[in-house]
This record gives sequence, structure tokens and C-alpha cells, in this order.
Amino acid sequence: MCGIIGISAENNVAEEIYESLLMLQHRGQDAAGMVVCEPSGKLNSRKSKGYVRDVFQQNHMSNLQGNFGIGHVRYPTAGGIGKEFAQPMYVNTPYGISLAHNGNLTNSKKLAAELFHAERRHINTDSDSEVLLNIFALELSKQEAVFPKPKDFFAAVEKTHLRINGAYAVVALITGYGIVAFRDPLGIRPLTIGVRKGKNRNEYVVSSETALFSATGFKVLRDVEPGEAVFIDNSGKIFTQQCFQGSEKKPCIFEYVYLARPDSTIDEISVYRSRMRMGLKLANRIRKLNLVDEIDVVIPIPDSSTTAALQLAADLKKPYRQGFVKNRYIGRTFIMPLQEERKKSVRRKLNILDLEFKDKNVLLVDDSIVRGTTSRQIIEMVREAGAKKVLFASASPPVKYQNLYGIDMAATKELIAHDKTENEIADAIGADELIYQTLEDLISSVQEGNPEIKDFETSIFTGKYPTDIDDGYLENLEEERSDIIKMSKKES
Repeated sequence: MCGIIGISAENNVAEEIYESLLMLQHRGQDAAGMVVCEPSGKLNSRKSKGYVRDVFQQNHMSNLQGNFGIGHVRYPTAGGIGKEFAQPMYVNTPYGISLAHNGNLTNSKKLAAELFHAERRHINTDSDSEVLLNIFALELSKQEAVFPKPKDFFAAVEKTHLRINGAYAVVALITGYGIVAFRDPLGIRPLTIGVRKGKNRNEYVVSSETALFSATGFKVLRDVEPGEAVFIDNSGKIFTQQCFQGSEKKPCIFEYVYLARPDSTIDEISVYRSRMRMGLKLANRIRKLNLVDEIDVVIPIPDSSTTAALQLAADLKKPYRQGFVKNRYIGRTFIMPLQEERKKSVRRKLNILDLEFKDKNVLLVDDSIVRGTTSRQIIEMVREAGAKKVLFASASPPVKYQNLYGIDMAATKELIAHDKTENEIADAIGADELIYQTLEDLISSVQEGNPEIKDFETSIFTGKYPTDIDDGYLENLEEERSDIIKMSKKES
């Protein structure tokens, strides 16, 4: 789960890329970067670890001149957490390519070995984004075009699709030529095109989310289709081509549950309205379980569950209250790389309003339960505040399997639902009652926004992965994602 942005305009784009990255900050807190290209072909770039506001100071912005460019906010998935993993990444041949990537390749180690032994290309990190960049660069060089045209970029994307597996949304800056963007053949990770009128031509943006469009004056043009590539040249002309035969739309359903901003639209589906429908489905589930009379008040765990909780409370005709005050200066605990950091951050991030809990039967609503540690700590806080009874509702089904497509969720053995029944989970987190959304209801909540989408990527709930997986990949990823392994790497 990273955030990517590419803008082509008549004037300098650095400030708008900066503003866009601020609005994508929820998708990555580890590092940020951008590269812009002047009409002369000169590149100007800046990237480092940290939040967007810290990476880009005024002296950096004044040096970032160019009328087209790309940006990235990073959340570590495949690869480490050092400065060298910040994006965009760059190779100088052919033409000079800078690339930013959201997603995860499941065959990156195999590809890295092929690049070294067969192509004599050295991969400097264990980042799958660097592998993807080198594969694309290699395939583009095979086109042997002195002055490349859109067909050359599309041919390179087509060959890249055939070599890589996994989920990926990509923006790449070709020095002096323009921006190439493409999306994996299943459309697992989101990518949308926006347009606005300039003085002399149309200006374009390609981004992970649409929430930033209105702030920068863009209007949604359309989503990049699965397997499709887009090329925006340095004069502002846009070219598109489908580059994969047999592509189908299967977006990640967890984007709608948690990852995306509520004011974004992904594949023509409003994230906000999807979450409203999740709340209605949860309300119906609570009725079926005969738990309505057990509830005195409905309280969301901010922020991604507030929309569902509000709709649930209205439908059940129960009071809705804000029982937690959130510290906005602490990032999303879900995407912190170590469990110890997540545990410490819960009480620092959430202050509790005792008066909303004292002597009440409280229904807490959250977007999901992953490891269960955060849920357990929150329930402890609620009981300390004097709640008589604590019910806990999750807007998504039990998360039982690790994610392979860009969300560093946890090792499977660290997921609380992987080897426990719902009653055992309730006991583990300290809830008197636990209500999970069913997978059917979750899919229905999202699919209602765009009935043309027949399927979603739901592997964290089902364990069914829709792409090819290399032998041993799951086992290796299980070990790499273990908090014990992460801690040992940090200490070393």
C-alpha cells in the first residue's frame, strides 16, 4: 500500500505533486519522493525517509522545477525500511527512467536472478520496485528506438506484463519524453486518470486515489483499466493501449474497507458509500443475532470505521457517540512496521472520553481485526472507563491469511483469526460479543457501487490468491513478515 502520482502540465508541477502526496500520506509513512523534468530534459529530484512535510522543505521545492513529474509515498512491503528504498527509483538506460510503484511482485527474487545472470543487470536492493524498474527498462531497450514513440512504450509494458506476477500500479517518467502509467492485469491496485483545462492544452494527472483531484483542479476522466498502459507525452498528448490479453477487473476489496480515503472513488465505486452500506449490512447482522437490545450506544474506533458506525447506529436507532479523541500527529498504527511500535502507539493515539462509556453497554465498530492487539488494548481502555458490557463489530470478515499484493499485514501465524474460532477471538480480545461482517455482505456492499465488477481480490479472507505464486514464496514471506525477524533486523 503505497501512493503514486504523476502530473503533466504547462507549468511547474512540483507544488501540486507535493500537495497530492500530502493527500496520499495515509498510504505510506516510511518515505516520500518526487522527480520532475524540465522541458530541456533536465531532471530534478528529492526523496528521503519520513513524512512528506519533513522530506520536502522550502529549499528543496525551489530546486524542483519541471512541467511533468511523478511522486511516491512509501509503506514498506517487499524490501527494507532504509533510505535506499525511497522512490522514485532511477536507471539511466534507456533514456533515463524514474519509476514509482504501488503493489507487490510475487516473483521478484526469481526475476532479480534472471536480470543478473542473463541480462547482467545488478539489483542494488531487495526491493521489488527496483526489479520492476529494471524489467521495464530492459524491455524498453529491446525496442531499439533512438527516438521512442508511444508504440515502443506500450510494447515494453506488454512484455513487462508477461514477465512479472503480482499486483502493481506504476507511474514512470521517461526523461524528456513524458509519463508512462500502467496497471496489473487484474487491476488489484487502483490507478485513475484526471484531466483539467490549461491555457493551451489539457493537463493530466494519474494517481492512486481521486481524493486529491478536486484540490488540484482536476476532474476524473476514468480509471486505468487492468492491463492497460497510458502515455502522456511532454507536449500533453495522451495515448492509451490495452497491453494484456485476457485482463479482468478484480480490485482489492480492502481498499474500500480501510486503505483508501472515504472521499475517493475507485473503479467508479465511492469508498464512502461502500462503507455506509457496510454499516447497514452489519446492522442487519446484529438483528439476526438478536443483539439490538444489548446495545446502549454505538462508538466508532476512528477513523476508517466512522462512516460504517454512523450508518449502523442510524439504522438500529441507537445513539452514536464519538468516544475517542484521536491524536492527529500519530500515524496509522496499522502500517507501522513493528508490533512493538503499534502497541505503544494505541494509547498515545487515542484518548478516551469516560462519560460516553460509564455504566453503558457499548458497541465498538472497527474496520477490521488483524492481529487483535489493538482491539484488545482498546477494549481494556473502555472497561477502565466504566463500560458494563463491550460488544465489538468488524466491518470486514475475519482476516485469516497474509496479503501478497502490497499490504504488509502480518505473518499468517500472527493473524488472530487464522487459527481461532470467533468465540475464541472474542475471548482473546476481551469482548462480550463479537460480530463479524460476512464476506458475502462485504462484497455486496462494494459491488453495489459498480455491478459490472463481478469479482474482487479477497485473499486475506479466503486464502485464494488470483495470481501465480512461486514455490516457497508464501513460506519465505511468512518468515520475512514475522515481527521477531523484523526486530532482529532492526537490532542488527
